[in-house]
Amino acid sequence: MFLDTVLTRNPELVDAAAALHRRGEITPDTYVMDLDAVESNAAALAAEAARLGIGLWFVVKQIGRNPELIRAVARHIPRSAAIDPAEARTLHAAGARPGNLGHLVQIPRRALPRMLAWRPENVTVFDLANARAVSDAARELGFVQDVLIRLEGAGGVVYPGQEGGVPMERLDAFAEAAEALPGIRIAGVTAFPCVLCDPETGLPAATATFDLALKARDLLAARGHQNLRLSAPSATSMASLPLLAERGATHGEPGHALTGTTPLHALDPAQPEKPAYVYVSEVAHTLDDGRPALFGGGFYARSRIRGALLPRTGARLGVQDAPAENIDYYRLLDAPPSGSDVRLGDTALLAFRTQIFVTRSTVAVVSGLASGRPRLNGLYDAHGRAL
Repeated sequence: MFLDTVLTRNPELVDAAAALHRRGEITPDTYVMDLDAVESNAAALAAEAARLGIGLWFVVKQIGRNPELIRAVARHIPRSAAIDPAEARTLHAAGARPGNLGHLVQIPRRALPRMLAWRPENVTVFDLANARAVSDAARELGFVQDVLIRLEGAGGVVYPGQEGGVPMERLDAFAEAAEALPGIRIAGVTAFPCVLCDPETGLPAATATFDLALKARDLLAARGHQNLRLSAPSATSMASLPLLAERGATHGEPGHALTGTTPLHALDPAQPEKPAYVYVSEVAHTLDDGRPALFGGGFYARSRIRGALLPRTGARLGVQDAPAENIDYYRLLDAPPSGSDVRLGDTALLAFRTQIFVTRSTVAVVSGLASGRPRLNGLYDAHGRAL
């Protein structure tokens, strides 16, 4: 999906990743992350958001919750959005300040005292039971916690496995009940996804869920709530920040923009964010019909993989589709042209949309590529633990 973009915009990363694998410093099933590019992207996003008057909370699930990358991003975007409790713990340990906890995955009731003690800027609640749990925990700690009401998404926009939130038609009743809870203050609303990229053009556009979030904020304002926040996540990037500002969002949550891997980046290499990772595998075996098989482990089901580069020969081979329900042991490439030289152990480089935290991959963090002095900073697992 992003192979042409990374070859155009960050060939140094491609060369460094191939060299690391050739020397045996990284294994197949490794994502190689360009630390300097990630930090540069974060700085650009922060500057544009400041110009537009929008706050940012960054997300790191897609890059393996990596502590080196977290620290680099936090130097420019200090607050994070943790999509689940495990991510919240990793972000906190790396020094990022909590901007929004509980957005995609609610904080378990028994984990609330510890996480609220970090004094998050916001906690997202999906229903009244969770609002009561946050209120009770905050009262025990002696303060009032700001909460964002997660709105139920518009029909046809919600992803399976991400259902939940307050239906628009019940928001007024929900707000009335929440206002009576002494340990929380309604600070705003959020929903997901509020922005999606057009599959043909890659351009970001508001969803019907964004429209519902705007209506929800108006309803809460009519109830007397002031200075309400509206976080409008998904596809937050340099290209979508003006859209957020124009529609009245107060916050965005950049994730793939930190690595230059939104769908728009696949179609337009000239986007400001620089592509910042490649996936490294190698030829494990060749089928009798000539199709090479790569070692798997990092092929996220929604990756939209198109092709692989074999650097030894410069060959570009198509990547064949694989059913999402199958275990990711190998990934087949198209058979090369007759007479092509594909060998056992050949390096294969790919660039596609990922969610590293759901893989069994290794993450290699490199720096110094732009200066011509590449350095392998460290190796980590898919959840940010040093190897």
